[in-house]
Amino acid sequence: MSLLEAYAQVAGDDVIAQLQQLAAPLAGSKAVHVNSTRSGGGVAEILTKLVPLMQELGIDTEWEVINGEGDFFECTKGMHNTLQGNRTPLGEHLLRAYEQTNEENAQRLRPTLEAADFVFIHDPQPAPLLKLCPRRKGKWVWRCHIDASHPFRPVWKYLQQFVAPYDASIFSLAAFAQELPHPQYLIPPSIDPLSDKNKALADAEVESVRTRYGLDPQRPLLVQVSRFDRFKDPIGVIQAYQLAKQFLPGLQLVLAGGGAADDPEGEVVLREVEAAGRDDNDVHILMLPSDAHVEINALQRAADIVLQKSVREGFGLTVTEALWKGKPVIGGDVGGIRLQVIDHHTGFLVNTPEGAALRIRYLLHQPESMRAMGVKAREFVRENFLITRHLREYLTLMVALLHGAQERIELG
Repeated sequence: MSLLEAYAQVAGDDVIAQLQQLAAPLAGSKAVHVNSTRSGGGVAEILTKLVPLMQELGIDTEWEVINGEGDFFECTKGMHNTLQGNRTPLGEHLLRAYEQTNEENAQRLRPTLEAADFVFIHDPQPAPLLKLCPRRKGKWVWRCHIDASHPFRPVWKYLQQFVAPYDASIFSLAAFAQELPHPQYLIPPSIDPLSDKNKALADAEVESVRTRYGLDPQRPLLVQVSRFDRFKDPIGVIQAYQLAKQFLPGLQLVLAGGGAADDPEGEVVLREVEAAGRDDNDVHILMLPSDAHVEINALQRAADIVLQKSVREGFGLTVTEALWKGKPVIGGDVGGIRLQVIDHHTGFLVNTPEGAALRIRYLLHQPESMRAMGVKAREFVRENFLITRHLREYLTLMVALLHGAQERIELG
């Protein structure tokens, strides 16, 4: 069975037919995606399936990853944080490392990038590559996955010099977009319903993971899955759990995360989280490898409630994953979580540990409401946040760039 046939069973034949219609004028063209890691984080997860789907639709698609050392990733992590609101200047030595690393990668990637019809550059890490490819022939798109609604202006001004010359940019939400001299597109991320992280699991597989981590199936379980990052507020999750546990003594909490090659802060945050949960045997802090997809799937399915108490969030694919599994989500009232968590329908939005604790108590005392939310949550994702919708919007953008300023585009 082909990939497209497999997705038709989840999304419907009409959705696949629309993808094929959009891809027809792009057949034979060459597209390249560039990011900074092949594992860890939502961008890598999306590209893992987006690239082969584009290939199956007749588009010659490649995925390149830029290489870097410590100072480069320290700089790009700082860029990520400052775009999300941290007001911390970046040192000149870090900016030099950033530009030098991109120059080194350009030497290796230039033949591929300059020959492509479409190049998608993901996030700040490889943004300077456009200026370093003077003989490029295709359309270049900068894809920002970050909540850039209130960036630290000096850092945004620095990055803008690299981003402004692109042919277009993509943001996840209108609120994230910044003033740029080219067309901007809004494309929320998506999940792959057929991946190990999202496919249906047998009850025995879920029970096996419960047993492995010492989780009691008779007691309520809270789960947050995310990188150990201060913007994900894992300490706030522990505080919410502690407040709720005063009224729900049997409560259990799992904080499951992993690292990414482009995140040098993860180990520090992990140690802080371990210290915060050290005195409670019902707090389970799991550092999982990047390929522990079935385990994450099972933990989300084992949960009664999934949390994503971020204080900044580009989109929040772990929210999408949990909703797809029919779980109500208590999420931070930020970024793309607002697109997914609809109060009293798919979960609750909160701003504080106290607010999260209150909603935990409410849901665990309202099992019928929890079940109803779960049904709505799964259907909401089916209609809005599967990778087939994501791919459709990428193809639409590519067709639009191909036809330039034409007012009307006819597809066969």
